[in-house]
Amino acid sequence: MMKNKMKKSKSNSALFAAFPHTLPIMAGFLFLGMSYGIYMHSKGFSFLYPMLMSITVFAGSMEFAAVNLLLGAFDPLQAFLMTLMVNARHLFYGISLLDKYRGAGIKKLYLIFGLCDESFSINCSVTPPENVNKNKFMFFVTLLNQCYWVTGATLGGIFGNFIFFNTEGIEFVMTAMFVVIFLENWLKEKNHLSSLLGLFIPAFCLVLFGKNGYIIPAMLIIVATLILLKPYFTKREAKVKK
Repeated sequence: MMKNKMKKSKSNSALFAAFPHTLPIMAGFLFLGMSYGIYMHSKGFSFLYPMLMSITVFAGSMEFAAVNLLLGAFDPLQAFLMTLMVNARHLFYGISLLDKYRGAGIKKLYLIFGLCDESFSINCSVTPPENVNKNKFMFFVTLLNQCYWVTGATLGGIFGNFIFFNTEGIEFVMTAMFVVIFLENWLKEKNHLSSLLGLFIPAFCLVLFGKNGYIIPAMLIIVATLILLKPYFTKREAKVKK
């Protein structure tokens, strides 16, 4: 009985610690999720489609792209290639999270499934309080973010009959949110080298490869650079701890 109470208490503390960090995501996901639900409704889909898609797929940009796939001819190869191209960045997210997810147990399965840009940003940049289990903190960050998206998508699908407005340019909300997360991380870190690499390498690849082909080369170069610089970061972190 005592063990169950302690587990519940630890889970609650992890939930309460994670929630404030997800508030900016909630604002963006509810808004964008509703626009997705409304968009699905405008194409003739019941609210069940955006709700189930957001529960089982949970890949915002791909969910928008999937609308045309559902309406077009059956072409699984095209769907596979488009999904791979749109979500290729998650390959690099996964590599960088190998150490963080180690020891997460059964929670690791959901952490992998529920990984999105926003959860990645929070789990990589935020250090949980000392009394909070790291794995439970990451779990609740991921779960809360998906709940926001599912809620927004479902509401958008339900109220699509009654809401009429132009959603063109609505995706900029996500860009603005990432700028805020980047600035928060910049203010917290003592060494800005990794942040500067994250700015200059994509900019260089954008010039070199163009806007349609720069993302994957940029991520490959960033990963390779960070691997090469890992001894430097390890030594610097050790000095800071001393």
